[in-house]
Amino acid sequence: MKIEGVHYRSIELNSDGWSVRIFDQRKLPWELVHVHLTEARQAARAISEMWTRGAPLLAAVGAYGLCLALRDDASDENLEHAYDILLATRPTAINLRWALDEVASAAKQFQGDARVKAAYKRAGEICDEDVEINRNIGLNGLPLLRKMSKDKGGATLNILTHCNAGWLATVDYGTITAPIYMAHDAGIDIHVWVDETRPRNQGALLTAYELQQHGVPHSVISDNAGGHLMQNGKVDLCLLGTDRVTRNGDVCNKIGTYLKALAAHDNNVPFYIALPYPTIDYSMESGDLIPIENRDGREVTHMVGRCEKGKLQEFQITLSSASNPAFDVTPARLITGYITERGIIEKVCDNQEFMKMAK
Repeated sequence: MKIEGVHYRSIELNSDGWSVRIFDQRKLPWELVHVHLTEARQAARAISEMWTRGAPLLAAVGAYGLCLALRDDASDENLEHAYDILLATRPTAINLRWALDEVASAAKQFQGDARVKAAYKRAGEICDEDVEINRNIGLNGLPLLRKMSKDKGGATLNILTHCNAGWLATVDYGTITAPIYMAHDAGIDIHVWVDETRPRNQGALLTAYELQQHGVPHSVISDNAGGHLMQNGKVDLCLLGTDRVTRNGDVCNKIGTYLKALAAHDNNVPFYIALPYPTIDYSMESGDLIPIENRDGREVTHMVGRCEKGKLQEFQITLSSASNPAFDVTPARLITGYITERGIIEKVCDNQEFMKMAK
């Protein structure tokens, strides 16, 4: 996708062929800052400190982080050590573990320079595959949006999003944004309700920025406005991403997703999840088993914004301490369907049915 008319991927190899360029997403939308990763610990820090985020992008950064570690030391011991450091950065999103396993498996077949080469090759494939997955999610979601628009007689189709599952959370296209961008480009009248997504405001800062850059009409709303809009017939579709989906179709996503699903269910609003296959945890039976990351309470007690003089500044908004669970689990029974790279999986009834359709 593009920023100010220039095409970017969220992660790319630099011209030297080994170091990696990402955005410091903490600076967006105010400033476009490039970060060049040159070692595994730096990649781990970028993940844990939220320079970069989004389940598919975490996979790509983790994959290249393992490559950087092997470039310094291609031994088995260092491979395992770097794997553990990178995996520990974000316990909830399954994509990271998947990508680390993929690169480690490819690398273990070789030794020395050949090991490093194999790791970089697999990391590059993971990035290219992510782009293609998201493009196909867009192509499969587009007919759904087109039909809903037609059913409204061409009137504005209002979509509600949560957090950021756009191209900034992936290598390119995004999961939820791929069908939105394609529908907009196809001339479908679309408007997006972008909820702010406290505590880190990824909706207000990142999703809104993406949509603005692509020219998609949108409005930022407070997190608690979604239910009111649904009650008043102003939401036609909820379209959200996911960090992990278990064998029974339960969805773990940014905190607040469950509340959106409850409101959608109560108001008969379709609730769809954009689901790339690396986000499915085939080893976990149900969502109650997912480890929920508890992040620093400072993310709740403080906010970053631009002051009147144009400088970015951190503000304290409460004198109290805070609890900060970063994710929640939405039961499969509340989900209308899953938009995947292979097609749309409609509402599921049991584990075997979901797994049969997901594979």
